[in-house]
Amino acid sequence: MLIQYNQLKGEYTMKHLLSVFILTLASLLILCSCSPSSLSDHYYNSGISESDSGFSPNYQYDGISENDFVSTAEETSSYFSLDRNTASYSLMRREISQGLTTNANSVRLEEYVNYFNYNYARPSGEDALALSGSVFDCPWNEENKLFTIGIAAEEISFASDIQNNIIFLIDISGSMFGEDRLGLIQQAFTMLLDNLGDNDYVSIVTYASNCRVALSGARGTEKTKIANVLQDLSASGTTNGSGGIQLAYAEAEKYFIQGGNNRVILATDGDFNVGISDKNQLKNFISEKRQSGIYLTVLGVGMFNTNDSIMKTLAESGNGNYAYLDSVAEARKVLVEELNGTFNVVAKDAKAGVIFNPETVEKYRLIGYESKMLSQDEFYDENKDAGEIGSGHTVTAVYEIKIKDNAAGNIATVEIKYKHPESNENKNIAETFTTYDYSANPDEDCIFIGCVVEYGLLLRNSEFKGNADFENVISRLSQLSCVREDPFKAEFLEIVKKACILYS
Repeated sequence: MLIQYNQLKGEYTMKHLLSVFILTLASLLILCSCSPSSLSDHYYNSGISESDSGFSPNYQYDGISENDFVSTAEETSSYFSLDRNTASYSLMRREISQGLTTNANSVRLEEYVNYFNYNYARPSGEDALALSGSVFDCPWNEENKLFTIGIAAEEISFASDIQNNIIFLIDISGSMFGEDRLGLIQQAFTMLLDNLGDNDYVSIVTYASNCRVALSGARGTEKTKIANVLQDLSASGTTNGSGGIQLAYAEAEKYFIQGGNNRVILATDGDFNVGISDKNQLKNFISEKRQSGIYLTVLGVGMFNTNDSIMKTLAESGNGNYAYLDSVAEARKVLVEELNGTFNVVAKDAKAGVIFNPETVEKYRLIGYESKMLSQDEFYDENKDAGEIGSGHTVTAVYEIKIKDNAAGNIATVEIKYKHPESNENKNIAETFTTYDYSANPDEDCIFIGCVVEYGLLLRNSEFKGNADFENVISRLSQLSCVREDPFKAEFLEIVKKACILYS
């Protein structure tokens, strides 16, 4: 295996160097033929990335201040909001696949872990969620353990009697030019059409310098008509994102279905530069509309000018999810294979509270979820907005903990609060986990989760990475049957191999 890996490393390095040389040569030729004043427009209209040209990328990420270890002598409680955004992972995948290192501020570890599904027990009875947990050795710090909390949502059918009122809100500004931007969105939404029923409504709202309703209230039987409108779209102009959002919500209200799935699907690179561009103002507007039962899903595309900060904020404010589309395959995963989970929320305002036992646990650290931390008051506030979990989804949280020498007994009590989508009544599930839940031979889900976290710590160059090592991650992944059987997990192994080369 090591010989094969070294061969791969050499081949990949040579290919990467050759690619860089070709791109550099092409960029020089392009620069010679362009005036400085027209360069920006040229890149948007040619499909050549600014990175290829030597321009500096203009990513906009929220800074991440990693959660530190907390002594149980000082604080035993930890609270955070639950959801299943995955954008951070697929953005990283695109960068690594193209031979680029990733921005440490883009590495949201909970999104890496939650990109994958795990074999957690499903809920029974009237519960929409089921709770499980595991304790096992920390791969990068032999003194500590990993404590994983697994949440599985009930799986409901994508019932034909539940009507959909879908508004495609599409950014067609100049920055969206290219097959990996507007072209990808056109393909993605066309694939989605096949899953809509005859009685569903579809509207198309576009925004650039101006905003317009390109199609209003078409029925699910008019798939060809909808597809033709999608394919006729072209990209140019500035980005009046706020105007587009306001118009899309007005369209959603026009065809609102009581008890149905009313949803705006925003497709953009997040580059709002006209109208309301402040994310807090946009957040407040979307939060108000959320109360009426209209949810928001955000699909990010593009590289080098991606405003991840705005897209993440809008999705969290709109009771929706945030995915980044780096390929047609990812579009199919989000809008076809996982459409039920994307569209059908089974638990809203979902949040977790973890109370550690100071007699057993010396300290703990929540890995990821930095932007989703809650206070104790917010956790118990029934009116506090939190995250959403879709049908069939799994959500995972990971703590690194230090268990006291020779301690035995309760480790922590975990409580999950959520509401049914059509109700404001809080539901609770709780479970206590002990040192007897520890396994020296954890199952493949646990091993895989540990690999994903270790990989993310390396990309962050985290101060908590301990003895983390790319080749150790590769070795453990290579032994897992789930990696051989699941194409997404198999792909992850290949990504880690490429990252090992890039970061060496």
